[in-house]
Amino acid sequence: MKIIMLGAPGAGKGTQAKLIAEKYGIPHISTGDIFRANIKAGTDLGKEAKEYMDKGQLVPDELTVRILLDRVLADDCADGYVLDGFPRTIPQAEVLDTEVAKLGDKIDLAIDVNVPDENIIRRMSGRRACPKCGATYHVEHIPPKKEGICDACGAELVLRDDDKPETVKKRLEVYHKQTQPLIDYYSRLNILRTVDGTKDMKDVFADIEKLLGE
Repeated sequence: MKIIMLGAPGAGKGTQAKLIAEKYGIPHISTGDIFRANIKAGTDLGKEAKEYMDKGQLVPDELTVRILLDRVLADDCADGYVLDGFPRTIPQAEVLDTEVAKLGDKIDLAIDVNVPDENIIRRMSGRRACPKCGATYHVEHIPPKKEGICDACGAELVLRDDDKPETVKKRLEVYHKQTQPLIDYYSRLNILRTVDGTKDMKDVFADIEKLLGE
């Protein structure tokens, strides 16, 4: 069971990827986590990636896929894995498919967690964070006991720059330009499945379970 998670920033694909990993006993693989692990361990691939990152450059697709393949060849991926955060573009998807095919394998399913932009903007702009202890809240779904004040330490909560409506809109624009075409790509391969990400988290996962035959 090799699965790719798709969805706009804030759609909840990372949460669903973790739930899939826990239920089906397969690794949840985030490219960001892989980069950090390789850099921390000082691997050759990590050193190569760090050179680009230190210059403020994007890690080339070929190197990203090499790091990814190094991870999916690990023993714990024998029964499958769920990819979160990769691929982000058509060229990345094509390189991934080519390299996986060389291993005599293929991606089984691409799951798109679909959420309209206006829902995502409302969802993310409702987040609040404590700059002191790191606790997180949401004005609608997980409000603090006292408005604007952290339950844990009493500090004043803030709206992070990443969660401001104007920032979220820009991130969504990038997503639609670069990543949305992947929806069409995997649709043509007949492995795309879409779930309604506006539902409650548990209901979204229940829909995913049905897709996976559980």
